[in-house]
Amino acid sequence: MAESKHANLVAGKRCFVTVGATAPFNSLVRAVLQPHFIKALHRAGYTQLRIQYGDQSGENTFRESIRILNEDKTDENVEITGFDFRKEGLREEMRAVKGSTLESEGIVISHAGSGSILDALRIGVPIVVVPNTDLLHNHQAELAEALAEQEYVIHGKVDDLVSSIAEGEALRRKSKQWPPLRSGEEKYKDGLKDVVYEEMGWQID
Repeated sequence: MAESKHANLVAGKRCFVTVGATAPFNSLVRAVLQPHFIKALHRAGYTQLRIQYGDQSGENTFRESIRILNEDKTDENVEITGFDFRKEGLREEMRAVKGSTLESEGIVISHAGSGSILDALRIGVPIVVVPNTDLLHNHQAELAEALAEQEYVIHGKVDDLVSSIAEGEALRRKSKQWPPLRSGEEKYKDGLKDVVYEEMGWQID
């Protein structure tokens, strides 16, 4: 089931939030529906907030947060929509974040599930990974920290998601730079020629 706020807006940058399918993460749903986060999205040029909220408790959290936003008359021209699950997975939702141009490319905010992270990395959109600290044996935090250290993702925190927006934009810019991230400063010192040599299996001097 889906519900929306501020519908029928012109398409623009999209923030897609996913809590996954295995455990509720209502604190993340609540965090991205706070007025200060929505205002920060708007300042960064976002017009869409799409939330996969998960189970019944997640839907209840989503609906209650939307009700509060409506009562507070929070209106930042950001369209907010939500849904529970997709049997076919979330790749199409993440592809929608990619946009048609660099200027329309958004970000993904995700629980620290390996499947969601890999989907975002394959598509090539910046992802903010937020560990669910309510889970036992907090391995999600370890995964987020390790991937963030290698500059694959942003390690986000539920109580400070606003800063993750700017960090996601910075990661996008870095991912477009040359030489590519994690290539080593000297690996492609001769530019495209070295890329061709590597692809052909020839030695790079």
